[in-house]
Amino acid sequence: MILELHGYRYSVYLRIAAMTLIEKDLDWTHVEVDPFDEPIPDAYLALNPFGRVPTLVHDGFVLYETTAITRYIDEAFAGILLQPVEPEKRARMNQIIAVADSYGYWPMVRQVFAQRVFRPASGGTGDEATIAEGVETSARVLAALDGLATGGRFLVGDALSLADLHLGAMIAYFTAAEEGNAELSRHPKLAEWWTAFSDWPSLRKSDPGLPSP
Repeated sequence: MILELHGYRYSVYLRIAAMTLIEKDLDWTHVEVDPFDEPIPDAYLALNPFGRVPTLVHDGFVLYETTAITRYIDEAFAGILLQPVEPEKRARMNQIIAVADSYGYWPMVRQVFAQRVFRPASGGTGDEATIAEGVETSARVLAALDGLATGGRFLVGDALSLADLHLGAMIAYFTAAEEGNAELSRHPKLAEWWTAFSDWPSLRKSDPGLPSP
């Protein structure tokens, strides 16, 4: 079996897909693609015409868009089930993922984490106004997610789901910033969940670290 995950090692979305592969106990090859390094190779654009990451290749079947990838991995391979069977719980899982993507990714990852943690690690300087804006926007997103979460070890019900992997990768970056960690602590159900999930094996194994200046 050929199973390749193409993407940028520091991408939160590559990490989400990698965590899903780890949970299913699969062996795969990571093919590094940096979408910020222009020009994007033609070979990658042949797989994903938008040049975004990640892209999964499974025995010639090419799939891009993270939510499509993670659901395919869960449904195509044996192992732990990462999507609830009950319609209400599955809908809640999908809702949490959609909220994280639509409203949480930009302020938590691109504004707070990138400016406070990633850019300085790369030898640059973060923009304080962007960080402040990101924290303010993130507070509204986290309040909404706190209202959707079940409370306890997992976001939906009493079992691990794709919602935990999806939001977990984002929160790992967000809480790497002092401001992000402080903001998360103000949302009790998410804080309780993160206390347990922050040391989850697939989250640890997929940690790319930080770049060197």
